[in-house]
Amino acid sequence: MDYVTVRELRAESAKVWDRVEAGEEIVVTRNGKPFALLLHTAPADVESALRAYRAARLGTVLDRIQAHALAQGLDQTPDETIEAEIAAVRTARRPATSASASTREPKLAKPRRR
Repeated sequence: MDYVTVRELRAESAKVWDRVEAGEEIVVTRNGKPFALLLHTAPADVESALRAYRAARLGTVLDRIQAHALAQGLDQTPDETIEAEIAAVRTARRPATSASASTREPKLAKPRRR
């Protein structure tokens, strides 16, 4: 994996795209920090590549959340406390419904014009 700056990408884009097409993975940096990842993909593989990337990103986020919970000692929270918290949030989110409101047909949103 190699790094190029945004300025280098702008100035030498043809060279960078050739390298990506050849299979290199390139990190684009802006102000010295990683900004984007360039990697080659076949048109038929775009969706599966995006799914894999998103799954990996989700895994990273979940690992951070779990590490934070462990550092806070939240792994020792009793199941009853967790279930009570979930029930309280569900109750707060539940809209107040009347008898007539529950039998009405839902309104469909109008399509937006572009």
